[in-house]
Amino acid sequence: MPKFLDTNILIYAIGGEQFVPRKTLRAQEILKAGDCAVSVQVLQEFYVQATRESRAGAIAHAEAVDLIRAWSRFPVQPMSLETLHAALDIKARYRLSYWDAAIVAAAQSLNCETLFSEDMAHGMT
Repeated sequence: MPKFLDTNILIYAIGGEQFVPRKTLRAQEILKAGDCAVSVQVLQEFYVQATRESRAGAIAHAEAVDLIRAWSRFPVQPMSLETLHAALDIKARYRLSYWDAAIVAAAQSLNCETLFSEDMAHGMT
């Protein structure tokens, strides 16, 4: 089963002085191990966050595109009406933000049993 990666894992993986080194190392280990999955939403959020000029350690458009293409070798869950409906149900049930609920819905759609994220409670099932 693939492990679903939230946006912050991809951001940590590119490193930078603003991050705790162990978080960057852990994110890189997760990616190197493979067997990962992402969603179009995660890749979009990564691009916006990673290239934002006001962000310390912002990367260039071309570098972000190269990384997104590399990560596209993993299973990528597209945004669909079914994913939207599932996210809305998850949001209501678990009181998550819509965006976090969409991440959970995408992970479920890809049959991921593990979701790496900083934004949700540890061990939540």
